Amino acid sequence: MFLLELGKGFSFVARQQRISAEEEHFYIDLVFYNYILKCFVLVDLKVGKLSHQDIGQMDLYVRYYEDRVRQDSDNPTIGLILCTEKKETIVKYSVLNESKQLFASKYKLYLPTEKELIAELNAELEQLKNKKFK
Repeated sequence: MFLLELGKGFSFVARQQRISAEEEHFYIDLVFYNYILKCFVLVDLKVGKLSHQDIGQMDLYVRYYEDRVRQDSDNPTIGLILCTEKKETIVKYSVLNESKQLFASKYKLYLPTEKELIAELNAELEQLKNKKFK
């Protein structure tokens, strides 16, 4: 079901894929390849607040894939952090702001009611309007 939510063209590659940098080991929660976009999509799942360390960790994953896994015919690797809570300031002043390949998105552990969904969409629209006029 999760793959259907992502959209078309996703192929599952790995879960908890280990990558190593010298003597340290890291584990990417989910790795997909999108054959329509022709790129790897790395997903990190965070229950709780997004931190700048989480963003730096995803940046490491993306750079590793760019250097060691991606083929010349592939498009740049995409990193996606799904978290239950994020602060816009942390996102703004972290690597995410500079990188076109890293994204952080808030998710809920349950489906929102129609009323909650409308309120969330209206809040997002208001934020976009405020950014546009600054």
